[in-house]
Amino acid sequence: MSRVSDFSLTNVAAGPDPFTLSELDDDVAFVVLFFQRDHYCTNCRSQVQDLADRIEAFHERDAEVVSIVPEPGDRVEEWQSRYELPYPLLADPDASVGDDYDQPVRFGILGAFSDFFGRMPAAVIVDRRGDEPVVAATHRGRSTFDRPDIDELLAELDELRSA
Repeated sequence: MSRVSDFSLTNVAAGPDPFTLSELDDDVAFVVLFFQRDHYCTNCRSQVQDLADRIEAFHERDAEVVSIVPEPGDRVEEWQSRYELPYPLLADPDASVGDDYDQPVRFGILGAFSDFFGRMPAAVIVDRRGDEPVVAATHRGRSTFDRPDIDELLAELDELRSA
């Protein structure tokens, strides 16, 4: 398990704005960070809606869902006005938090030049129960379709809770 990089980003949905990982309430044992590909990604848009539909299952496990989009706040606000997400939706315009958490980038120099061509989805479970938060599990997508199933993530949270 690796240590967690703290961050503070603009939040356009539920929760505090700005959203700062270290300032979450103590009763949040886990944070599930979903690093989205970009504003235009239809798979990302489906995922955030699916997460909204299952938010109570995460909350029952003392987990907070957070989606991070490597776009400016105004673009991310479009998602919120359209989907009314009940969890934090963060703008990471320079993709610095995605970089800190090793969000995969493909297509070499072209991918490094443009997130549209290269940034892949990722999911990271942060365990906040110890003295210092740690990364407890990570899924790094190899394509825009390569995302963990919500039931798999909930099972992973159940496993972490019982350990």
